[in-house]
Amino acid sequence: MRAFAVMPLLASVLAACGGDEGSGRPTLNWYNFPDDSGALQKAADRCSQASGGRYSISYNKLPRAADGQRQQLVRRLAAEDDSLDILGLDVTWAAEFAEARWIREWTGTAKRQAVEGTLRVPLRTSTWKGKLYAVPYNTNTQLLWYRKDLVPTPPRTWAEMLDMAGALARQGKPHFVEIQGAQYEGLTVWFNTLINSAGGSILNATATEPSLGRPAVRAAGIMRDLARSPAADPSLPNQMEDQNRLAMESGTAAFELNYPFVYPSMKANNPELFKNFRWAPYPRVDPNRPARPTIGGIDLAVSAYSRHPDLAFEAALCLRNRENQLSAALEGGLPPTLRALYDEPAFMKEYPFSKDVLAALESASVRPITPVYQNVSIAVSHTLSPPSGIEPESSVDTIGEQIDDALRSEGVIP
Repeated sequence: MRAFAVMPLLASVLAACGGDEGSGRPTLNWYNFPDDSGALQKAADRCSQASGGRYSISYNKLPRAADGQRQQLVRRLAAEDDSLDILGLDVTWAAEFAEARWIREWTGTAKRQAVEGTLRVPLRTSTWKGKLYAVPYNTNTQLLWYRKDLVPTPPRTWAEMLDMAGALARQGKPHFVEIQGAQYEGLTVWFNTLINSAGGSILNATATEPSLGRPAVRAAGIMRDLARSPAADPSLPNQMEDQNRLAMESGTAAFELNYPFVYPSMKANNPELFKNFRWAPYPRVDPNRPARPTIGGIDLAVSAYSRHPDLAFEAALCLRNRENQLSAALEGGLPPTLRALYDEPAFMKEYPFSKDVLAALESASVRPITPVYQNVSIAVSHTLSPPSGIEPESSVDTIGEQIDDALRSEGVIP
């Protein structure tokens, strides 16, 4: 998670109009999230130089918020804008863009190079109907962060964590469990992690109808139990990742479910608490079943309207090669999708929790892969907000009905 600067649509359009087209060297326009670290610009510069003059890459920054990013790309692709070449897609967008025929399939040599050495679960996010439509650029997943001075041994399950939080509360000690409870995508991610950790899924294997069932009821029950327990931060219904980070740094919490960006932040903002800031695997739902935290990240796709698709495929592979993924990890805090980098000494030094992140990624879950994912996510987050109001059986029934309508393009999603 990073604080990104907003760049208006007009600036992106003007940037796309420049370049070296007049000199005979095509400019490939790469649209991606705004990166403040400089790692993405360095990657564009490196790949431009490595092309030997065959192309240059212009890095165009999308808006800060994911909704704004998607809106800009959808509008321009729907208008068949041929100034877009390489697209940075949220991991939930590939199916929608592929079904709309806005992005090109990866085939042949490009596909083989894209798949080689790439972690299996991130590849699922870029695949639709058995075809590869993007290449994983970076990934992310959550760990359990805790205070060792309060919790000498971290909990293995949700039940253990709530019990520990309750015991700390009775002793008058910091005890909150920080997690994303606001009505937004983070709430859907929490539910998706729990249902997959309980052995289920939101949709069936073919993404044609809701799956849910007893695992969903268990997931909703855990969310409700936390929200009604002493472990719940009073701000839970309004909390997102950054609010969780700030609460942990303020000293009021004992546990936090969040992404690795919280580690350097704690080190910089509260060095005293940092001395006892530790990490552990995401808590299990069942003691004998590993948790399956939901992954995030960005996939790179090639626009169906690019005037230089062959060069765009080549450039996309360069942008996510070993050197550039390592740079993005060390400078931008973006966990890589290439398996070999998790054994890289420089990465392991910067990410002392790298082995735990890798283990989480190898057993991780993905959000439902469907062209109507946006509607599915809204149905989940709307129904489960606020978490304290969840009624597991009826809430899951409501989610199922709304998802069924969304898959059939019926009804109005709240």
